[in-house]
Amino acid sequence: MEIGIVGLPNVGKSTLFNAITKAGAEAANYPFCTIEPNVGIVAVPDARLDKLVEIIPPQKVTPTVIRFVDIAGLVQGASKGEGLGNKFLAHIREVDAIAQVVRCFEDENITHVAGKVNPLSDMEVINTELALADLETVERRMERTRKLLKSNDKKAQLELNTLEKIYAALSGGNAARTVDLGEDEKVLVRDLNLLSIKPILYVANVGEDEVADPDNNLLVQRIREYAAREQAEVIVVSARVESEIAELEEAEAREFLADLGLAESGLHKLIRASYHLLGLITFFTAGEPEVRAWTITRGTKAPQAAGKIHTDFERGFIRAEVVSYEDLINAGSYAVARERGQLRLEGKDYVMQDGDVVHFRFNV
Repeated sequence: MEIGIVGLPNVGKSTLFNAITKAGAEAANYPFCTIEPNVGIVAVPDARLDKLVEIIPPQKVTPTVIRFVDIAGLVQGASKGEGLGNKFLAHIREVDAIAQVVRCFEDENITHVAGKVNPLSDMEVINTELALADLETVERRMERTRKLLKSNDKKAQLELNTLEKIYAALSGGNAARTVDLGEDEKVLVRDLNLLSIKPILYVANVGEDEVADPDNNLLVQRIREYAAREQAEVIVVSARVESEIAELEEAEAREFLADLGLAESGLHKLIRASYHLLGLITFFTAGEPEVRAWTITRGTKAPQAAGKIHTDFERGFIRAEVVSYEDLINAGSYAVARERGQLRLEGKDYVMQDGDVVHFRFNV
């Protein structure tokens, strides 16, 4: 899973990226200090791994990971090549989802690219540029599809109808993700890799003194109202707080969060929201050699989940031995779970559930 962190220059994007990934990317008080994208790989915190280790002491513990990509700040006119527009758009095409950092704090020492803090305006700039770039992409494809229509291509009419729906939305200033597309239509436009069709999460970056109680921040309220119209999610973080947490040991970080009245860090919020945004779940493999977490899309069947581990597992899939995380923890061991009838044998049609602990049987 790869999440692109985007935003206008000087909104706290690189500061947040550095804090959650400890990647050491440059963060400065001037536009475009990020040019090439910085990549940070973060282990996904999951308390269930620790519990499994208590039951099955392994030689190795491997959490699942998430990749965060800090992408160059965007300015108005990026779709026409302004600023670092072309680079920005190329890099954002490669990510699975977008986390758009929006500035909701005042600080006279940190210059805002537009001269004033206005999160809705910032959001509109980025979303408009993504939509304009998509509009150009869709127009080119419509031209090609109309030519195919003349040669009686059977798929061309459905494709043109789909493109026209997306074009109408984009022309009206709406993101491609707001268009209600059927599964067949989604397949038809998948290779366009539209920017505004990607799932988006808005990250409201507030001051340190507001992060525990952001409801009083009018700018955050406006972001939530805006996001609700396009069914997007919003989380509230303080990049400055995250920077301080990054310097602390785990126990100190927990105490610091408690002092601020926070139940979890911004990193935890961001990962949890990203999983929900992309419809992801976690399953586990657990044995003496290794206890490991794996990320899959909700609705994935057992053979395809096995393929995440190794393609041979999917190709030669026989069955899956499955026990739920809760049942295994309550049982205390595989043996007791088996005695209780909680260790099940599942076939090719089994749909994986979040927290499944699985052993795959295969033969190649």
